[in-house]
Amino acid sequence: RSKVAPVGWNAHSVNRNNGPDVYNPQRPIVRPWPPSLSGDHSMAIDQISPQYQNTAVGTETRNRVLRNTYGLLALSMIPTVIGAWIGVATRFTFFAGSPAISFIAFLAIAWGFMFGISRYRNSSAGILLLLGFTFFMGLMLSRLLGFVLGMSNGASLVMMAFGSTAVIFGAMATIATVSKRDFSGMGRWLFVGMIVILLAAFANIFLQIPALMLTISLLATVVFSLFILFDLNRVVTGGETNYVMATLSVYINLYNVFSNLLALFGIAGGNND
Repeated sequence: RSKVAPVGWNAHSVNRNNGPDVYNPQRPIVRPWPPSLSGDHSMAIDQISPQYQNTAVGTETRNRVLRNTYGLLALSMIPTVIGAWIGVATRFTFFAGSPAISFIAFLAIAWGFMFGISRYRNSSAGILLLLGFTFFMGLMLSRLLGFVLGMSNGASLVMMAFGSTAVIFGAMATIATVSKRDFSGMGRWLFVGMIVILLAAFANIFLQIPALMLTISLLATVVFSLFILFDLNRVVTGGETNYVMATLSVYINLYNVFSNLLALFGIAGGNND
């Protein structure tokens, strides 16, 4: 299944007056499409209960999908790190002179990758496209990383963001795996939240309101943290049986949580001395 929505994305671009512009085309939010439009299109996730899913998909299959998802997710971090490193080393920019065009171009490329991943999700080509996508996302993250690492306490801020993201992921994964609750009802509300974030991010490219930027980052952190719970719960309950698509969804969630936390830490705790 595929979803994309910028978090002001394209690795947060830098607003020289107000700090990192979290919601500028330099760092959009990407996510697969809403539950009812994703997956194998045979049935919307919010139309079937966990009990039905557990009956339709065996425990062994669900555990295998979850295990493969975690494995591919770990592998996807390698091209992300490589892309980010190259971007920081080369001071990569993406239509830096035109934030609006950058925002739109980022989404077009990201959606293109996601369409290809969904199209070839049952073959090795889908995995290769996913790894290419994560490299691209690492490249887009490099501008925000470069800005934060330029601060005297930049390295510690990056580690704080990484550690916080890991804690959030661990908590959401545990709840998704252990809880017997049905979280499928969250899907439509989370999708609405994602659309609101996307529209606000695009608007703030022109408005340049610092308070709105902070609000969007906070909202995005919450929304994509809950998306982690929602997507992993789909795997656990049998709603998602393709580990490539499951990995894509969870990766996008983690990327957004990390990038928004990093932007917030950079704004609130950055030291330029």
